[in-house]
Amino acid sequence: MLIRYAFLFAFLVTLLPATCHKAEGQYLTDLSFVNACEKADWEIASKLISPESADQSQPDGMTGLHWAAFHGDVAIVSKLVRLMNEIDVRNEYQLTPLAIAALNGHAEVGRELLDAGADPNVRVSGNATPLLLAVRSGNVALVQSLVDQGADVNVRERKQQTALMWAAAEGHADVIDVLVHAGADVNVALPSGFTAMMFAAREGKIEAALRLLGHGVDVKTKMKPKRTGGRSPRDGMSALMLAVESAHYELALKLVEAGADPNDESSGFAPLHAMAWVRRPQNGDDPTGDPRPRGSGAVPALEFVRQIVAAGADVNLQLRRGRADKGRLSPRGATPFLLASQTVDLPLMETLLELGADPMLTNHDECTALLAAAGVGNHHVGEHPGTVAEVERAVRWLVDLGLDINAVDKNGETAMHGAAYRCFPETVKLLESLGADPEIWDHKNVHGWSPLIISKGYRPGSFKPDPPTILAISEAMGDRAKESADENDPDSQRYEP
Repeated sequence: MLIRYAFLFAFLVTLLPATCHKAEGQYLTDLSFVNACEKADWEIASKLISPESADQSQPDGMTGLHWAAFHGDVAIVSKLVRLMNEIDVRNEYQLTPLAIAALNGHAEVGRELLDAGADPNVRVSGNATPLLLAVRSGNVALVQSLVDQGADVNVRERKQQTALMWAAAEGHADVIDVLVHAGADVNVALPSGFTAMMFAAREGKIEAALRLLGHGVDVKTKMKPKRTGGRSPRDGMSALMLAVESAHYELALKLVEAGADPNDESSGFAPLHAMAWVRRPQNGDDPTGDPRPRGSGAVPALEFVRQIVAAGADVNLQLRRGRADKGRLSPRGATPFLLASQTVDLPLMETLLELGADPMLTNHDECTALLAAAGVGNHHVGEHPGTVAEVERAVRWLVDLGLDINAVDKNGETAMHGAAYRCFPETVKLLESLGADPEIWDHKNVHGWSPLIISKGYRPGSFKPDPPTILAISEAMGDRAKESADENDPDSQRYEP
């Protein structure tokens, strides 16, 4: 019963006129001033401003000063700072008027608040300060005012990022100058290994990167993340590799001009090798799968390949290290051409060949470009680049270059194993037509998988049998299919459609 009457009382209260005063012949609530500021109705706000109205706040804690700072109205701000009890008043989101002015890049308002005593180092949401927010807006004058009033230029927010990192990521080159001249540390690194330079490289901010180099950053600096794997950067990543893998090719060439090594493989891969997955990334949920980077700049991918080779990149560079899990292509010894073959990127393969790539070079396991194009190393069905038509074009082209259709690598893999990994029955038939000999390819690799066994789902990343591929391989085996049917070996049973 008490709850019922309490609800009725609350409802009746809403029907009663609020405490009010008259202005312009209208009755206005006691939040009229702050509401007018929210709407940027400065004519009404100017008439309602008073010591009492100055401290009005809306339910979320927004005052007239917050809204005037948001809209950048210096006149109202100038009046309010003389009337309010607290200049660094916080709303429900812990934002002060100075923080809001900084976030919106209102330099004059920021200066007015600072002159009135606003704290340039106040911590707001996310443990950020007005300087960090101003850096993001890119207003140089506002950043300078904050620095002049004692803002800490090496302050870190909740994720330990600095103002210089934010300026670099946003590409605000002039702000970088202000921060560095005020003592910002250009080399401070996060546990992830990211520095201001690495942020600029990843985001493709050319002028920001060049300014940082001008302020003493070493273009050859390598990342040393405390954790690698998954979405974390690889140990040894450079600004050049970050730019390349983000498809910021124009920036990458600028970094090479500044002294970056075009053959740097300290992260496990060199720029030319990375082009294979930058142009044609893996799909799906695998940790190595990413959407194609948006990139930036005026240099197309294949033109970048030509220019970086002209700048000294070795088109036949074989990677010195690397290991592969079961069913994957080992990067050790791999050339850019071999990796481009795995993604069946024929335009890239043709460009590399034109620039002097040797299509006969293999990786440490002696896997050839033809085996890679057919599908060796495809550990997740349907998640690797390459349509049936693209595989066919690449395989035919490689055969025309003289690659052996019956090559076998150190792991016992053949082109037919590759077709089974892809689950492309059309590729099985193509290889058969090109002379793939079952006497050579019908055997188990080092993992105990023959092409037929692979097609039945015995492979990493995909365990579902593929009936069309099973049938195509069985037919390609001919009489050998009957011989391989062994009741005591369920893995070798012929598929009966």
